[in-house]
Amino acid sequence: MNHRRAYEIAFVGLKPGIHHFDYQVDDKFFKHYGEQDFSHCTAKIKLELEKNNSFMMLKFDVDGSADVSCDRCGNDLTMQLWDEFRITVKLVDEPDTMNEQEEDPDVYYISKTESHIYVGDWIYEFINLSIPMQKMCAEDEVGGPQCNKEVLEKLKQMQTEAEKETKSNTSVWKGLEKFKNLEEE
Repeated sequence: MNHRRAYEIAFVGLKPGIHHFDYQVDDKFFKHYGEQDFSHCTAKIKLELEKNNSFMMLKFDVDGSADVSCDRCGNDLTMQLWDEFRITVKLVDEPDTMNEQEEDPDVYYISKTESHIYVGDWIYEFINLSIPMQKMCAEDEVGGPQCNKEVLEKLKQMQTEAEKETKSNTSVWKGLEKFKNLEEE
C-alpha cells in the first residue's frame, strides 16, 4: 500500500457518529518528511473521528517512544511519547480562503466535495509535538550508565571556570552603583 493511501480516511461512506482508527508508526513513516531529530520511533496513534453533517472532530492519542540525543551529554536517550490532540475539520465551499483566514490552528477546512481526508501530516506533526523541547534524563539519573561521563566532567569544569570568572568580574559592576543613585534623584 502506498504511503499516502495508508493515512487517508474515506469519510463520505461513514455514518454520523464516532469511528476509531489505529496507526502504527515507525521510522519508515518519517522517510517521506526528511531528516528527523530522533530515531527508532515506535508510536501508536489512536484516532477517534466523530462525524457530523458539516464537520468532523478528530482526537489523536499518541503513545510510544523515540530515541533522541540528550541535550546535556549527547548520548542517546529514549523518550516516552504521550499526548492528545484535537482537530476540528469543517466542510465548506472555499476551503483555501477559509484556511488562510483561520487563526485557530485546531480548525481546518476542506471542500464539501471532498470524499477523503489525509491524516498523515497531522500524525507527523503530533508525534513531533509529543517530544519534549528539552531532552534530558531526570536530575536523579544524571551521571547514570546512559550518560557520557567525559562530557559531564567537561561541563562541570566549564561551570567551575565560569563561576570563578563571575566572582572576579564583580568589581566591574561595583562602579555602576553610583549611577543607580543618580536615577533616583
